[in-house]
Amino acid sequence: MSDIMLGEVEISRVVEYYGPIGLSPAAFVPEAPERVWRDNASWLEPDFLDVAADECVCAVQTWVLRSQGRTILVDTGVGNHKERPGNALWHHLETDFLGNLARAGVRPEDVDLVINTHVHVDHVGWNTRLENGTWVPTFPHATYLVSRADFEYWNPANGHRSAQRPHSRNLFDDSVDPVYRAGQLVLWEDEYVIDDNVRLTLAPGHTPGSSVLHLNSGGDRALFVGDLLHTPVQMLEPDANSCFCEDPVQARATRRTLLEQAADTHSLVLPAHFGGHGAAEVVRDGEKFAITSWAPFARL
Repeated sequence: MSDIMLGEVEISRVVEYYGPIGLSPAAFVPEAPERVWRDNASWLEPDFLDVAADECVCAVQTWVLRSQGRTILVDTGVGNHKERPGNALWHHLETDFLGNLARAGVRPEDVDLVINTHVHVDHVGWNTRLENGTWVPTFPHATYLVSRADFEYWNPANGHRSAQRPHSRNLFDDSVDPVYRAGQLVLWEDEYVIDDNVRLTLAPGHTPGSSVLHLNSGGDRALFVGDLLHTPVQMLEPDANSCFCEDPVQARATRRTLLEQAADTHSLVLPAHFGGHGAAEVVRDGEKFAITSWAPFARL
């Protein structure tokens, strides 16, 4: 199954990349105890972990929502032709993402709204495509939503150290600013209500302007949490940050708050990078959380 219904909202999963990411568990989530990976290896492999290679496995994917007559994309992956000198895996990546999107029934001109849960290279890449040597918006009729906090933080003109790192270099200039200059970018703060079914709220920590998309429709609930979770191990160990969190203390607090909300409201949790079935429900397990079921998406 490539799509599911939650209330009145249809959700489709469109994959750009799925496979090893060149990072060991200890490097990817350095705060997670080694025993947690070892004790759960039987189900983490092969969807989230390659034990023999000691390497984490992730997906880069876009969630497509069809809600109240609009087509909404949540995150836009890495993109093609991007200069990413700090990341060999994403440097000049070439995929058939737009073909995958078309097979899900979505043409670029059909997209009404693009949500970047945060400004990282693997979440904003298909905001733009290269046309005659110029970066132009991939989705010509869409409004793009980026939190003001992330827009200002990742704008290299503002001098933040992270924006100058090799893995972040160029991302603003090739994937954010062209949309802003085209007049298609909306900067929001605190909360942004999209329609009766979905709304955005800030969830800072991973980046200053990280956000979560809340779905509440027909009794069904879901949280699209971006990179608050990179791996299911962080559901078992909610205080364990990935190596990419900008504010570790705030990231821990935000992750715990969102997982508590998911457990208490029986919300499906849809991270950006889970392989396998892509999403899960959780319950409280003392001070931590346990996975109760996986979403009915086809396993990658």
